Amino acid sequence: MGTRTHLVWDWNGTLLNDLHLVVAATNAAFASVAGPAVTPDEHRRHFRRPIAEYYAQVLGRAVDADEFGVLDGIFHDAYRDGLTSVALAADAADAMREWGPDQSLLSMWFHSELVPAIERYGLAAHFRRVDGLPGAVGGDLKAGYLARHLAELGVAGTDVVLIGDSLDDADAAHSVGGAVVLYTGGFTDPDRLRASGLPVADSLAEAVKIAKDL
Repeated sequence: MGTRTHLVWDWNGTLLNDLHLVVAATNAAFASVAGPAVTPDEHRRHFRRPIAEYYAQVLGRAVDADEFGVLDGIFHDAYRDGLTSVALAADAADAMREWGPDQSLLSMWFHSELVPAIERYGLAAHFRRVDGLPGAVGGDLKAGYLARHLAELGVAGTDVVLIGDSLDDADAAHSVGGAVVLYTGGFTDPDRLRASGLPVADSLAEAVKIAKDL
């Protein structure tokens, strides 16, 4: 067993298997400005945070804060419309049970919508704390939110391992002195994750197994 005692889960693209809905909602935002549609594979190759930079790359031009706010609103409206059909990752429940009681969830989805979703999926009892995005526009980096999440828990960053599906999750974990396991089933191309040299898992059960040894 490793020395990390607290597990922080990412939500979208990790515990929640919502890649295809995210791509569809992203394409709704792009279509609103006559932009190109992206495939799931293209999204996984290029997605990053801040999301405004990803949008700018796909659209081939700058996206300022005002325009990003509009596009983000279109994205989230489309996302909400499809959310009822989205399932958890196949082994999410088993993976959470395998770790034990000392775990929490930090998402970059809106807190006011995240908390009732966690209740609907029957997951609330697994987490010491659940935090989502407090504002009205998404797209930011995760590091600052992770620091606040851990401060509220009273958990030191050096005691933490984070399981997530993006390189931003890795940057956030490292910013507080934590470890990370990157999951290939989400929003980022597996080759991009493996190129980081960080621990990578193809299932959440495997991710927890690796996390226990960090």
